[in-house]
Parts: sequence; structure tokens; C-alpha cells
Amino acid sequence: MKFTGKKTIIAAFVATQMLALPTLAIAQEQEQEDEASQVELIMVTGSFVRRSENFESPSPLAVVDSIAIDAIGAKNIADITQTLTINSGAENNPDAFTQNATAGTSNINLRGLGVASTLVLLNNRRQVVNSQQTNEGLNFVDTSSLVPMIAIDRVEIIKDGASALYGSDAVAGVVNFITKRQYDGAKVSFDYQDGAHGNNKEYVIQGLFGATGEKGNVMAALSYTNRSPLFLSDRRLSRPQDDTSALGNPGTFFIGALPIIDPTGCAEFGGFPNPIPTLQGLTPFEEGTCGFDFGPGYSYVPDETRVNAYFKANYDITDTLLWSTEVGIARNRAERGGAPSFPNLRGPIVPATHPNNVFGRPVMFFGRAEGNGFDADPANTESDTFRFNTSLQGELENGFWEVSYTNATNNFLFRVEDVLNTEFNLALNGFGGAECNPVTGTPGEGGCEYFNPFATSYTTSPNSQYVIDSFSADQVIDSKSTLEVIEGFASFDIFEMDGGAAGLALGLQYREESLMQDYDKLSNEDSFSFVIGNPDFDDSISVIAAFAEIALPVTEDLDIQIALRFEDYGGTVGNTVDPKFAFNYRATEDFSVRASISTSFRAPSVFMQNGGATSLQQLNDPLINANAFAAVRTSGNADLTPEESTAYNIGFSLEPIDDLTVEVDYWNFDFKDLIIQESAQAILSLNPSDTTRIIRAGDPLTGPLIQVNNTFVNASSLNTSGFDFVTSYKIETEGMGRFTPTLQMTYVTEYELDDPQAGIIDGAGRRNFTNIGVSSPELRANLGLNWTNGAYSANIFARYISAYDDDQNCADGGPIAAGCSAQGLKEVESHTIFDGQINIDISQLLGTQTSYLLSLGAINMLDENPPQLFTNSGFDSKVHDPRGRQVYARFAVEF
Repeated sequence: MKFTGKKTIIAAFVATQMLALPTLAIAQEQEQEDEASQVELIMVTGSFVRRSENFESPSPLAVVDSIAIDAIGAKNIADITQTLTINSGAENNPDAFTQNATAGTSNINLRGLGVASTLVLLNNRRQVVNSQQTNEGLNFVDTSSLVPMIAIDRVEIIKDGASALYGSDAVAGVVNFITKRQYDGAKVSFDYQDGAHGNNKEYVIQGLFGATGEKGNVMAALSYTNRSPLFLSDRRLSRPQDDTSALGNPGTFFIGALPIIDPTGCAEFGGFPNPIPTLQGLTPFEEGTCGFDFGPGYSYVPDETRVNAYFKANYDITDTLLWSTEVGIARNRAERGGAPSFPNLRGPIVPATHPNNVFGRPVMFFGRAEGNGFDADPANTESDTFRFNTSLQGELENGFWEVSYTNATNNFLFRVEDVLNTEFNLALNGFGGAECNPVTGTPGEGGCEYFNPFATSYTTSPNSQYVIDSFSADQVIDSKSTLEVIEGFASFDIFEMDGGAAGLALGLQYREESLMQDYDKLSNEDSFSFVIGNPDFDDSISVIAAFAEIALPVTEDLDIQIALRFEDYGGTVGNTVDPKFAFNYRATEDFSVRASISTSFRAPSVFMQNGGATSLQQLNDPLINANAFAAVRTSGNADLTPEESTAYNIGFSLEPIDDLTVEVDYWNFDFKDLIIQESAQAILSLNPSDTTRIIRAGDPLTGPLIQVNNTFVNASSLNTSGFDFVTSYKIETEGMGRFTPTLQMTYVTEYELDDPQAGIIDGAGRRNFTNIGVSSPELRANLGLNWTNGAYSANIFARYISAYDDDQNCADGGPIAAGCSAQGLKEVESHTIFDGQINIDISQLLGTQTSYLLSLGAINMLDENPPQLFTNSGFDSKVHDPRGRQVYARFAVEF
């Protein structure tokens, strides 16, 4: 089989196994003439029917090719997706506050509809989801484990709903990563990046090899990444009070419902006294809390290493039958910083008999085992992903067919240290220590020791490591997700129309997705004081799907696409049918109009139905008008139904003058029964004394916040709409080279949420901290200028994100629980950064056949700080980048 390919006007054709197809001869007696002047039939992302090379897709497509990838200095896939104006709310800057257990991963969030609402494909194939979910309970495709960057040829993005073709999870669109095809040669590249703050450096080494023979071809790629951490102490974006917990060491003690600052010391040992004026004089002590700044030990960027390998082979069994195989392996390790120990949320009691108890009566300890002056305990993640795909593709008399099998697995291990509840209480009672028998031992004697929670532990009565070790243990979550897909489809011509042959594609798919999470035995028993624990679970879902698509070239200027997909999940989820209708009309050679309307769905995941987890979140407690760090415990909901959406898009492409292209699209997504994790903040704000869902220390109605219980629900609705604008202009000059200015812009006109707790929210231009939405700046824009002249090229980008309101804080910095009156919400300021790069083709200067390319560049050249938020870590990690200026160099050799 002969495989060739060209790029369409709107999007590059989808390459590799499923999409690399032979040219059709018009008639056997004209084969030689056809080989000289054949018309390439290709497939574009968003269709299973082959089209001619001048086909313009009726769906809005964005394409990022390898040239554009190199131009932004991308060293990983997150570097690509975070620059897209259509991507909003992705979690690519992991920290403990937005990605508690998923450090070292990255994802995509088209239109801000959720990281699980964008279908991620590799060469048009589904990918296994990460087995450890986000804080919101969403399992997503980890793009860090997808494929080495050096193997990517381009990224194609369908920007409207695509469930009618691809099934569940394509509600916001599809992102298809396409690898190089028929690569012949070898390439090695080395990247070094150095940050302006701390010791944040990054090394990336990549290799690519390919060979082509008479009967097939092979390609292999390998990458190794080593990234050094960036800690909050290296670049403090937050105020100390933003990262201050009321639970510290030195800590606070409760006499009944009254909090007392440790009488033996607070500020002198690094604590932050916070007296409560309304309570003063009720006891002989100072009423209030002793705060702890836990920020310095946490990291904006984790310490990471990644190894990613990819192999692909094609073999022509016969002239009309092709066998293809892909294998991918990824090994990611990450360590993020943390606090010396977590807060103890169980309300442990210090007995009156404790030798350091200055109160002379039992008191409740409100603090943590280790605080000021102690080394931070890190959290570690280990992710291993394996993917295998094999397929057969064959030719029909007037079309083609394909069958394929995919098997993929992600193993994810999360480990973090916490205090054991029972053992800690034993230590407070003098029975601490691994060699202490609390039944036969004597408090404070022999192998039994007291743990001293008072500030005297810093001076006269220090704690031994022996007693600390006795109540410290690691929580370990061993997770595994699997994906198996068997699918087949055929595409063929059915009749002739004025614009060419009408095409019909029919397909079947069976897939099985499973998720298992095995917590350690101590977690199964809810033994931990802060992360608490969780039961194990193991479940799966099976899906049967059938789809059909018809492509109608009604005239040379009008193309119509009609698609329909049926998916059956069985059980309480049931089945769904989703249609799509789209057309593209070329009014003139320079102007075309496109439109599409479709329905999409996202079925509840295995985790949402049967899983459970405990995450750590910063919440605003209305009872004390202050922020508090608390556990949020989420349970699955077996009664969930699929979320459904209707999406439509209207756009046009215009070339008013030569080399000037303009594309404008209006998009609208209307969601019903949106599956969301209930907002812990909204539950707390609605009724801060709801004892069925809110757990407090001491007094269950008014005591300090410890935990909020929530679940997944089908929310009422979410409606979002806006405009995409893309333009570029090539300017050729004599002697000065070619200049190409570009502009990509997305403007959000609506982001309306009907939150079960918060009510109807106009979320456009808001951070949406207090509801189910994500940060939604109204305007994102990338203005670029590329210059090419012989062996030299350069580019510069200005990246702009508009201001938006922070619904966590008032303009004066106070929490909104007290009401912001006329001053309004705090504004998250607009943000503009500049990226630049210079490229030198050394081989062109030296006249060598071997290619040598040197690139020098900088991200955020002016080292702009991200806009400050009065929250943990001090910035919006789902919108902005905390790293500051990043200077990099890349040297690539291609043989």
C-alpha cells in the first residue's frame, strides 16, 4: 500500500494507522496517468469519511503544527495547551491546594467545562484516564504520559461537541495528538531551561528514529525530563496570612468551647497570635488561636522526572491490507513539598495528668504534631502508563475498512505522611512509643513516653523522635485504571452528487473501563487525623456503541455532514443517542460559511458512582469570618444520570487579500444535568451549623471547622458562549525576509451556572470560587509576530488574560462572608507576558547535510508576577503560571 499525505487548508489530515490511506485510481487503464496526477483522499479529525485535499471542515478546527510547537519553546504537552485561548481551567501548575494527589500530571479543559469533558485522542484513539482523580473527583487523561514531544507532528482540536462521532467525554470537543508518519532518519534534541527564581531548572533529552522499507516502516521515540522544584519560599506570591492555619505548633487549646492561645508560648516560637476580642476575660488566659504559616514548605512546581517511550510500526501484508501497531510507555515521578505535619482534625484531649499541662484540667489540643522549626514532609506520586494498539486496515472497491484493539493501563501511587489518631491520643496520655504496651505499661515510664503538645517542647521538655515516629505513618493510595477498546468501521461511496461522491461511514465499538483504588489498611480504618482515610473500591463499566456518518458534497461549494451515535451503558446510566448536523458553504473563493449543531453527553465515571475520597481545601467559615483549612470528604452517588449538552457553532473564513486569513466563530454550549461535585464552600455558606454535613471541633454548632461532607449530583444547568477570532498575514519583503503577524483570541460572552447550593451565577469574568464553575476570564488573546530570513528566524508573543473578579475576597482583602458592601469583590488584575525565541539553522550557514538547529528563548521575558490572590499560594493556579521568567536553549541534530 502506498501512503502519502498533504495538509488541508483548514486542518492537517489525521495521520498514522487509521488515517493513512491509499490513493484511489479512477480507472485501471489510467493507473500510470493517475500516479502522476492523483488527487489525495484524506480524513480530517471530526470525520470518518475520506475527502479531497481541498475539503474544508464544517466543524471549527484549531491546528498546532510542529513548527508552532517549536516556536513556543514547548518541552511538554502542557506547554502547548496552556497557551491555547480556548483552554480555561486546566490543572497544569500542580500544587497541594488545587491538585492534592495529582502532582506531576497535566490535562486539558476546553471552554472551562471540566478536565473530564474534553476527549483526548492519540492518532484518533481513546486514552486511558489517570487513576487518581482531581480534587473535584474528575478522572482525566494525563497529557504528561501521552507521547514524547519529539514524536508529535501536530495537534488538531475540534472546538464544538463531538459525541455524535466519538462518544462520551467529547462534550467540549476533541484534542487529537497526531504523531509523525513515515519518518526516515534520526533526530536528537537537548533542552535546558533555567527559572529566574529558586533552583527551578529543567532538562529534556529526546531522541527519534525512523526507517522505511518496501513493505513498511517503523518509528521509535524516547524522552527524559528532569525538573527541579520551585518552593513558595523561593518566590512568595502570597501574604503570610493567606497560608496561615489556625492549627499550629505552638497551638491552641480548648476549655469547653473557648479557644486559648498556648500560655507557654506562641509568637516567640514562630507562631501568629490571633486574639479574639469578644472572648477576652472569660478565662485567666488569652482567648484566641496561635496561627502557623505552612506556606514556605509547599512547592509551586514539584520535583519531577519523566521517561516516555513510543514505538510505531506499519507493515503491508498485501497491496490492500495494512497491519499497524503502537506501543507507549510512560514513567513519571513527582515530589511536592508540604508542611511539617498536617493539622490534627480529631480534637485530641490532653489529660489533666499530663506533666506539661499548665491548665490543670483536660483540654482539647487544636494544632499539629510538628510546626515551626521542623522540616516539611513531602507528598510523592508515581505514575506508570502503558498503552498498546494494533489494527488492520484494508481497501474496498469504493472505500476502506478498519478494525482495531486498544489496551491501556495507568498505575498511580500516592504517598503522604500523617498522624495516626489513636496512637497520637495514646502519646498524649503517656503511652507513646513503639515499645510501649498501653495495657501493661505505665504512663511516661520505660518504653512509654508522653508527647508534649505545648510550647515547652521547644525548650524544657522536647519530644523525642521515638515518640513522634510511634504515631506517624504514610497514607498510601494504590490506584489502577484500565481501558480496553475493540472497534471497527467501514467507509465507502454510496452515490454521486454534483460535488462528488457521497460518503457513508458505519462503525461499532465495545469498550470497558475499570477503576480500582486500594487504600492502606490504616486508611481503611479511618486512622489518620487529617487525611482520615477511605474504603477501597473496584468497579468497571462496559459500553456498546454504534455510529453512522454521511458526507454529502451537494455541490462543489456546499458540503453537509450528518452523524448519529448510540451508546449503551446499561444499569442506571442507560443509553443515549446523539446526532450532529454541520455544513460548510463556500460562497466565493475567498469567503466560506460553516455551522454545526449537535448533542453530546458525558456518562458518570466509575469514581463518581462508586468511589470516594478526602481532599484538603481552604474554605471560608462564615461563623468566624475567616479562611479555614478543612477536609472535604466526597462519597459516590449510584443514582447519577449522564449529563447532556447541546452545542452549536456558526463561523466564517475570509481571505480579503492575498496572504491575509481571518476566521471567526460564535460558539454556544448548553448543559443539562451537569455532573458536579457539590461545592464544599456552598454547603458551608448555606448552613454553617448543619451537623449532618459539617463537622466541627468542640461545640458541633459553633466550634472550629474540621470537615465538610459532600457527594456528586446532577446540577441544573450550565450555559457558556463566546467568540473565537484567528487571523494571520504573511508579509514578504526584499532583503529583510518574511514577517507574519498573528492573532488568536477567545472572548467569553456567557458562563451562567445554576449551582445546586449557590443558585444562578453569572460566572463570566469571575473566579467562581464559591460555586461549581472554574475561573473564567472574559478575554484571552495571543498576539504574535514571526520573522524568517534564510538561516535565521525569530518570534515574539504577547499573551493577555483579562481581569476578573475574585469571589473569595472583597476589594479590601476581607473575606466575602462579612459582605463586601459597596466596595465589591477583589479584582484579579489583567495579566500580560511576553515570550520570545531566536532560531539559527547552523547547517544552512555551514552547508552541511546534517541538520543543526539552535534555539534560544524566554517565557515571560519581563518576569511578571501572576496577579495576586488572597488565597493559598497567592495566585490562581488554573489560570496563571507562578514560575516567572524561564530562559531556555535547545540544540537539535537531525540526520
